[in-house]
Amino acid sequence: MGTKKTQLIVLVGALILFVLLFTAPKSLSQLSEVDFEKQKSQKIEVSSEANLSLFLSIALKNTEPIKKAQLENLISQKKYDTLISAWDKLKRPDLAAYFTEAQAQLAQKADTWFKAGNRYYYAIQFSNDKTEIPVLYQSAMRCYNKNLALDPKNIDAKIMLASCYVEGTENPMEGISKLKEIEKIDSNNVKLQLTFAFFSVKSGQLDKAISRFKKVIIADTNYIEAYLHLADAFEKQKNNSKAIEMLQKYISKTNDITAKTEINNYIEQLKNNIN
Repeated sequence: MGTKKTQLIVLVGALILFVLLFTAPKSLSQLSEVDFEKQKSQKIEVSSEANLSLFLSIALKNTEPIKKAQLENLISQKKYDTLISAWDKLKRPDLAAYFTEAQAQLAQKADTWFKAGNRYYYAIQFSNDKTEIPVLYQSAMRCYNKNLALDPKNIDAKIMLASCYVEGTENPMEGISKLKEIEKIDSNNVKLQLTFAFFSVKSGQLDKAISRFKKVIIADTNYIEAYLHLADAFEKQKNNSKAIEMLQKYISKTNDITAKTEINNYIEQLKNNIN
């Protein structure tokens, strides 16, 4: 109940969580060897040229005739902006990503490739098809690599590419190695520290996660959401006193009245559970 409540608090404070999909991955970074071996057994090897054309065909086949004809017409005319919007409205972010990549292919600009990579990565969170997820990872990696070919200094793209290695390939350590290399030259990068932190939370390495979230606050004092993540980590450790302390720090720094009210209510619940 505690973790769900804390996540609800983040939402109530108008902190749009899906934005975090572009600031940190959902899996974890410093996994144990056992975790890595387990993760490797679950990977499906797919080609780096894999794409969603088959999934698009299936989706079109299952679309009512009038809408299908409209979509096919837009595809033939390469109306990618409209197609992206249409598939978003149909709650198919994977196919919206597919046409974002098509758009990037036409533009051949670094920022459009990065946008396409992020779109694929975002779509992973919403796919329940186990056969599609490896394709989404590979597609995201392809786009990030094309971004880096045009913009080799894009640290964000390097972080996202490394995250894809950790989460979506049989070489997670390669991803960790890439993140470590970035840390050597940019240890104060907030996105990097968040990446490590979220990875550590998911692997159950809460002490490491707490250390990373603290580094985020040092690097960017305005990133007050880190206090919510710290509260969640401390609560997972059953350290309600520290969780309350972090929530109180967040309250002192936010101007969101609704969030303050909800968090204060939750603090009272936590106080009742302190041994």
